[in-house]
Amino acid sequence: MSSPIRTRTHYYDQVFKDVEQQHDELISSEFYDCVFLRCSLGESVFRNCRFVNCVFRECDLSLVRVPDSRFTSTRFENSKAVGVNWTEADWPQTGLGDPIGFLESAISHSSFMGLSLGDVEIRDCVAIDVDFREANLSRADFSGTDLSQSLFSSTDLSGADLSRAHNYQIDPGQNRLKQARFSLPEAMSLLYSLDIVLVEED
Repeated sequence: MSSPIRTRTHYYDQVFKDVEQQHDELISSEFYDCVFLRCSLGESVFRNCRFVNCVFRECDLSLVRVPDSRFTSTRFENSKAVGVNWTEADWPQTGLGDPIGFLESAISHSSFMGLSLGDVEIRDCVAIDVDFREANLSRADFSGTDLSQSLFSSTDLSGADLSRAHNYQIDPGQNRLKQARFSLPEAMSLLYSLDIVLVEED
């Protein structure tokens, strides 16, 4: 087990393994090229922290808070980040730079509302009841993700990849879908919000 992660500390190229540090608060700590492996950090607060080119692998970050923290080129792999309000984090106003990515992770009941996260990866994830309203998710990769009950309204999904994504409810009239990629039969759900009648031919 790694030693506890300390507040107001800078870490470089470190591996944190099997750290159990729930309900803790880290203030102004910075992590560069670090790996978090099987760490349990649920319900902790990362306040004004920086994560640059980091990887969280098989970690539990459920209900963490991230006020004024910045994530650059940081990935969550096979991890739980349920119930996280990502709008509290510090994101570049331009939406440029390398965003966070989620791979085979659980991010249900979280919020990305209004964020500019073009090119974000949310692949093969469970993303139930996630708030994506008013977000810029152009060129995002949602492939293989379960989007049950997730909210899309005034969301920019232009160029996004929703192939193999499923259980989504996206109104084409309320969201920007230019050049977005969908796969059948799931893409048929896009028709449900239209005022049309589908007739099966004999």
